[in-house]
Amino acid sequence: MSPTSSSPAAGASLSAARRSRELTCAAGGPVVDVLVVGLGATGAGAALDAAARGLSVVAVDAHDLAFGTSRWSSKLIHGGLRYLASAQLDVAHESAVERGVLMERTAPHLVRAQPFVLPLTPMVSRGQTALAWAGFRAGDALRLAARTARATLPAPRRLSAVETRHLAPVLRSDRLRGGLLSWDGRLTDDARLVTALARTAAARGARILTRVRALELTSSGARIRDELTGEEGVIRARAVINASGVWAGHLVDGIRVRPSRGTHLVLRSDRLGPLPAGLHVPVPGETNRFVLVLPQGDGRVYVGLTDEPVEGDIPDVPEVPETDVGFLLDVLGSVLDVPVRREDVVGAFAGLRPLLDATSAGRPGGGPRTADVSRRHAVLTSSEGVITVVGGKLTTYRRMAEDAVDAAVAARRLGAGPSPTAALPLVGAAAPHVLAALRAPRRLVRSHGTEAPAVQALADRDPRLGERVLPHHPVTGAELLWALRHEGALDEADLLDRRTRIGLVPEDRAAALEAVRGLVGEATADTA
Repeated sequence: MSPTSSSPAAGASLSAARRSRELTCAAGGPVVDVLVVGLGATGAGAALDAAARGLSVVAVDAHDLAFGTSRWSSKLIHGGLRYLASAQLDVAHESAVERGVLMERTAPHLVRAQPFVLPLTPMVSRGQTALAWAGFRAGDALRLAARTARATLPAPRRLSAVETRHLAPVLRSDRLRGGLLSWDGRLTDDARLVTALARTAAARGARILTRVRALELTSSGARIRDELTGEEGVIRARAVINASGVWAGHLVDGIRVRPSRGTHLVLRSDRLGPLPAGLHVPVPGETNRFVLVLPQGDGRVYVGLTDEPVEGDIPDVPEVPETDVGFLLDVLGSVLDVPVRREDVVGAFAGLRPLLDATSAGRPGGGPRTADVSRRHAVLTSSEGVITVVGGKLTTYRRMAEDAVDAAVAARRLGAGPSPTAALPLVGAAAPHVLAALRAPRRLVRSHGTEAPAVQALADRDPRLGERVLPHHPVTGAELLWALRHEGALDEADLLDRRTRIGLVPEDRAAALEAVRGLVGEATADTA
């Protein structure tokens, strides 16, 4: 697609009308090669992987794109440093490789380098400083081993106290010895990555069906229900991939997932002042655990992350316990020059990581704490022949998807070659010099890539769409209309909670709801 195109890539538009047509064709229609259940990062990635190999694909989700874990991450694409510390060398290398794939080939418009400062306060001993510095140097070696260019990810370096305060003025200056600067990959938005995956799969012929619940899986397909109408049907498939994350065991017996809750707080940016870099804040009393401070560029800052086991039923939307809020505020307060109080927290969110913990099988409550559980993924085939992919993390979604499709191809002897997705650009992707030359606001380029001029054109034709939905948030009506026409958004929640992140702050969500509802009504009337 040309950088100045005013329309989306061919076949990549997802809309309510397309969903309706393709659901009618899929339910009770011809047998497809692959049915994918779950449209988070891994499921959308599996749909793209299979479609890119030339297989016929249907992918369903009971809710929206990125409804589950994939919208609750730290928005980081990690290079694997954490896994070196626990001697998971294969996971660390895989993470570094996949980070490079995203940053340099498949999604350079959505993933860019993020600087982080680790402040050397009195709570960080000389020994801990040496250990952290050795870790950052090892992380840079991982970058080299993964063949990611230095221009993509700069080298770590030591900072003076003055340099540290320049990058993070909010830090307490008393007895600050300096800092350590490191770099990692950072997503504009995890839910937007999933949307790009789903749309790229759709452009390759995959049928992407949200609000379609899989009621029962077999090796030959699924019984499904349209959650909008209540109508039930059957989708027949030669191979079935269960990519439903922490909910995988609800559809396939014998799948044991150990969920871990990761909580983030949302603060207004003006509470902390300018933050040219993010922060690694050491957790007092622990040698290799940090709380992250992540400036978002939209008037907000995220503070996370906890890592706590979750017992009992798994909710669709996890709640944030006050114990997590208190923990994060306490750690944050240990390094800041200004107090951050409970009333400064304008929003919070929690995600459940689908960790596979084989060590606790058969031993309820057994096994290590979730912070120590491996981030390796696994592809499992049930006695009924359903293929389930579990474990892993957002950074390695592409490799997880590839392995799942490899298993499906082998098990069902499907006519398909190896995965091409390591070199397949997602919708909106282009080389940095192409993105830099686009005639559109930089913020739109970072979220829509080469489609940014088309989004801006909506605002140029109708100035009303160029206005912000909220005075203090950058999202415009043009972006919401684009999401309804081309990104598969069906209602207000899709727009507020996933295509944008307005909904992370309840006050902002309430203030924007009426305007967003009006846009949904207009878009519905246009297609009626």
